[in-house]
Amino acid sequence: MTKWLRDIWQEVARPLILRPKRVQCAALCTRKSGKDREVLLITSRDTGRWVIPKGWPIDGLDGAETAQQEAWEEAGVRAEHIDPDPVGHFTYDKILKDGSAQPVLTSVYHLQVSELAEKFPEVDQRTRRWFSPKKAAKQVREPELRDILLQY
Repeated sequence: MTKWLRDIWQEVARPLILRPKRVQCAALCTRKSGKDREVLLITSRDTGRWVIPKGWPIDGLDGAETAQQEAWEEAGVRAEHIDPDPVGHFTYDKILKDGSAQPVLTSVYHLQVSELAEKFPEVDQRTRRWFSPKKAAKQVREPELRDILLQY
């Protein structure tokens, strides 16, 4: 019963009550591995949990371009193609330096990876790893992001 109530809170009640005030753009980075597709996850800088590259909007760039820039900075991704429209959205709480939580709505853009660079801005701050979509979904904490990953 507790899991059921927690899921109802996280997926239904909480998003209705606590409307996100901030937005981010994220890159769902994929590649073909034989006949299967793989998803790239990176570790967050603060907790080391598995996430997808994401960040705040960048002046002069649209959502897809921002996601592509974040994928480069955080994971060294060179894109073969990025879809201009989001494939989905997820919400999460960004923990601020003062310890408070800021609800964030994240738009996710699909990016086909052509290459991974060995040197990129955050190479010393993150780990990156390829997962099957099913295994990637098990690694992330956000239920809505899990659903997006399982579509791939």
